[in-house]
Amino acid sequence: MKKLVLALSLAAVGFTATQAMADEATSPWLVRVRAVNISPANQSDPIGGAGAADRVSLSTKTIPEVDFSYFVTPNWSAELILTYPQKHDVKLDGNTIGSLKHLPPTLTAQYHFAPEAKINPYLGAGVNYTRISDVNLPTGLSLDNNSFGFALQAGVDFKIDKNWSVNVDVKKVQIRSDLSLNGAKVSNVKVDPLLVGVGVGYRF
Repeated sequence: MKKLVLALSLAAVGFTATQAMADEATSPWLVRVRAVNISPANQSDPIGGAGAADRVSLSTKTIPEVDFSYFVTPNWSAELILTYPQKHDVKLDGNTIGSLKHLPPTLTAQYHFAPEAKINPYLGAGVNYTRISDVNLPTGLSLDNNSFGFALQAGVDFKIDKNWSVNVDVKKVQIRSDLSLNGAKVSNVKVDPLLVGVGVGYRF
């Protein structure tokens, strides 16, 4: 009887350890750190209407980014993309006229095509909220503080081992704001940046 109890106990310990290892291998959390180049589309409406030449644009910039992914299933995940407020030069026909900061957290739903393979491509779509702050423009000019828009995403993870991976990611994000002069709208500023990122990921 004691031998049976001992055998069952060892079996239970072995099952628990095996299950714990399996749970660890399939943790739903993935954290990535990326270097991201922000390249605004800069297709703002010309100030003064059709035929006018004056257009507002933002400078290109490379930033650090952290994102957190939660896997609902092996193929489907949700990703929250975070960074700190980014400062950009504001230009008018190529000449710097001021600056602003924006904080653009983005939430996407992703589908991973080969979650168990060494090379795992994915596609994503979601929403972006951008908070515009610290606007420094000539007297009379102002920008709306908030922007809601869509986000599209494509990327690939190259697995190094069960925890570590190298990531390449491309996103197109809709960011827009109204430019006003003395309270009257003079342009719809279309930032709509392309974000190209390279980084590393860790699966817990």
